[in-house]
Amino acid sequence: MDTTLSTHAPPARPPHTRWNPRLAGQIAALLLANVAADSVIVMPLFVLPQMLEHFGTTQSAWLGSTAMLAGAMWAPLFGKSADIHGKRRMLTIALLVACCGAVVCLVAPNLWVFVLGRMVQGAAVAAVFLTVSLVRDLCTPRVAMPAVGAVTTCAGIVGIASTTSVEPLVARFGFQVVFVASAVFSVVAVVCIRAFVPESPVRTPGRVDVGGTLLLGGVVAVLGYVSLGSDLGWLSAGALTLLTAGVVALVRWYLVSSRVPEPVVDVRNLGRPMVLTLLVVVLATGAGQSMDQLLSLIAQVSADQGLGYGLDAQGSLALLFGLPALGIMAGGLGSGWLAARTDPAVALASGVVVGTAGAFGMFLGASSFPLAVFFAVMLNLSMGSLLASGFNMASVLTAPDRQGVTASVVSVMSAIGSVGVSFAGAAVLSGTRVESGGTTVNSATGVYSYIATSAGLFVTASVLAFLLLAHRRADRPQGTD
Repeated sequence: MDTTLSTHAPPARPPHTRWNPRLAGQIAALLLANVAADSVIVMPLFVLPQMLEHFGTTQSAWLGSTAMLAGAMWAPLFGKSADIHGKRRMLTIALLVACCGAVVCLVAPNLWVFVLGRMVQGAAVAAVFLTVSLVRDLCTPRVAMPAVGAVTTCAGIVGIASTTSVEPLVARFGFQVVFVASAVFSVVAVVCIRAFVPESPVRTPGRVDVGGTLLLGGVVAVLGYVSLGSDLGWLSAGALTLLTAGVVALVRWYLVSSRVPEPVVDVRNLGRPMVLTLLVVVLATGAGQSMDQLLSLIAQVSADQGLGYGLDAQGSLALLFGLPALGIMAGGLGSGWLAARTDPAVALASGVVVGTAGAFGMFLGASSFPLAVFFAVMLNLSMGSLLASGFNMASVLTAPDRQGVTASVVSVMSAIGSVGVSFAGAAVLSGTRVESGGTTVNSATGVYSYIATSAGLFVTASVLAFLLLAHRRADRPQGTD
């Protein structure tokens, strides 16, 4: 098995003990990878109404969240491979695969080819946790925590410029523009990473459990049932077959992962702190990220339609989606700073509390553009904090030679949460649509039920986050952090 470093990588040096120009350049190169991932996960939400109209469907979750869903399968595969073959190498491969997916979406003649392209694009999810793992190898722990916040969330700055430029281009050339941008970002990121970022010297001998990764596809089937159940009929033969296949695959995956010596996700060694961390991540990130989908659907609805909601944000999408992106950056940087000086559990709990306030605020924001922007900033502050502190929390609970696969588990839980809540929310909206002006539209009942679901999940995540915080504080005197 080849475990040598790439001869094209810059030479490895001792870990950074402080910020310096060389580290800043490496962070900037890794940041481009997350810009590419952001263009896959977030940017299509800006053009969701146009995509729904183009493909003649109401299944917003399939169009907007399929890449994140597929990322739940891609992440463990790339995480385990990164620990074995090198994080830098697998990061560049993930970005090139995502680029291919963008090209498929660009030329897709129908909905299902487009969905296939989005699933291939899901490889970009690996970029987020692989950049985190590389940062942990490049820096000492005290430098790494704020650096993780920077590399995972400062893509928000580029996001503002992207949304500002994409909106007029979409109006002129169509929604396909976002997939051209995604492909370009991926290629540029690969070039810069190969030029400036050294390969990690940390390796773990072993093999990749490809079969276990494929069995994780059961997640796709279960979430497909949640999304399509209202159209197919919850108890119809097709829907029940989809659900049964998904459950069987997941049960089989659990049994296999409990027996094989090197499972893609080792469920046997998840202690209570890690389980609490993953539960907070799946609930809170799912609740927060799903709100982007809702905002994209109500943004261009006018309050004059009398539906009980609507932001009338036509021409102001850059403000609605771009300004809150600053919140992601601020949340990530603040979380890294707080984690380095206290404990990642403190940063994680703080992010959940802010997100809870933002979710409840959206009951007012759904019918007021200024309030929607304000509470979207709060939600994005929470998302930035959760993204950085989730990875930081998991990393302090894991040995250095397993950072890649552990970070991938955090990404899997984030993806499952985001897609699961988005699919459930889409099902709620689809099942409560009403007639208005001769067309079928989302009802106020559906919109506010969506918000209530998100707020409830945040409350549950808050309880779990404080349990984790109490556990960490109880362990600290014994030196078991």
